[in-house]
Amino acid sequence: MALCRNAKGPLSRMLTTRSGVSYGQRYSTAATAIPIYQSADDKTAFRYAFGVLSRRFSSQTPPAAAVQMTLIKQLRERTSAPIKDVKASLVQCNWDIEAAQTDLRKRGKVLAMKKAGRIATEGLLALAQNEGKAAVIELNCETDFVARNEIFQYLALTLAKQALLVENASQLVSGVHPVGLESLEELKLNLEHPKISGDTTVQNAITEVAAMMGENVRLRRGFVMSAPSPGVLSSYLHTSPQPGLGRIVGLLSLEIEDGNSPLDTVQRVGSELAVHLVAAKPLFLTKEGVSSDALESEREILKSQAESTGKSQMTIEKMVEGRLRKYYEEVVLMEQKFVMNDTMNVKTLLSNLSKEVGSPVKIDNFFRMEVGEGIQREEVSSADEPVAQAA
Repeated sequence: MALCRNAKGPLSRMLTTRSGVSYGQRYSTAATAIPIYQSADDKTAFRYAFGVLSRRFSSQTPPAAAVQMTLIKQLRERTSAPIKDVKASLVQCNWDIEAAQTDLRKRGKVLAMKKAGRIATEGLLALAQNEGKAAVIELNCETDFVARNEIFQYLALTLAKQALLVENASQLVSGVHPVGLESLEELKLNLEHPKISGDTTVQNAITEVAAMMGENVRLRRGFVMSAPSPGVLSSYLHTSPQPGLGRIVGLLSLEIEDGNSPLDTVQRVGSELAVHLVAAKPLFLTKEGVSSDALESEREILKSQAESTGKSQMTIEKMVEGRLRKYYEEVVLMEQKFVMNDTMNVKTLLSNLSKEVGSPVKIDNFFRMEVGEGIQREEVSSADEPVAQAA
């Protein structure tokens, strides 16, 4: 017992000195000061002081489980980062949520750079449009789960709107023009989403979203279509999670000879034709527009198929010509059966429209693009990026 009291003596004096409060201890006349507790209150006071001091020297002690869960939930809501990463950052930063948020951003950017080489075949197309111009961009990710994320969708729409604002001399001429991705990625953005906000560049915004999602996020390509004057632009997005987004886009411009013609009717037919583009997948606008390489390749295939029948050469030639007409109906927009009324082709539809509005109407340009098309070929070949189908 004496040994125990000797051990407590110096600590008791230290506690009394630190707290600045006397707890009514008396000391014996022995060489070593020994605290003598007069009552149970003295012992309780000692234990309280010891607890305070212990907590003071144990700042690394993690908070209670309930507090930990609350901090994890709050940081997860702020950043949308994976739970395991959220917890790791909080532990690393001693459960300081502000420091952990900064740490998460640093971690995420490093991981995003490491994942930049991974194949990203999923994603969304985003469309932004005004009366004279429409812009389409493709933002890729690795899984459709990320493509459904609200932050990813917000970024895709923001990039399309930014592409629409980019001015280029070539865009003054009606037609389909590629967006310069390098110049687009350097542009400034003002993001206003609860989980990603502030002034940044397009490239930094993509990197930050990639860090949040834990996947490779890539701005793959973009195109701008300018409308003829007078004329209208019509578009359709297939598999659309919200306005302006989809997995397939059909876009076309209709030129009207008489600017006083009723545009509502032209716009209605244009919207139907945009749906047709998505469903029918035309490659060329007219028969005359079919490339000589495509035509020669198809002719060789058809000839080989006809020769396998053992028919005469004259019969083979007739078979090839007949099948070429079928080929035109499959790949040439003006020759295709209209998907909403297969009793007529697109050429007849436009003829009827011209009569209805009292002025010739023609398709100036068309454009069809689908998420991920050509990516696998791109990974194994050095060929150019696949270009969207257009007139």
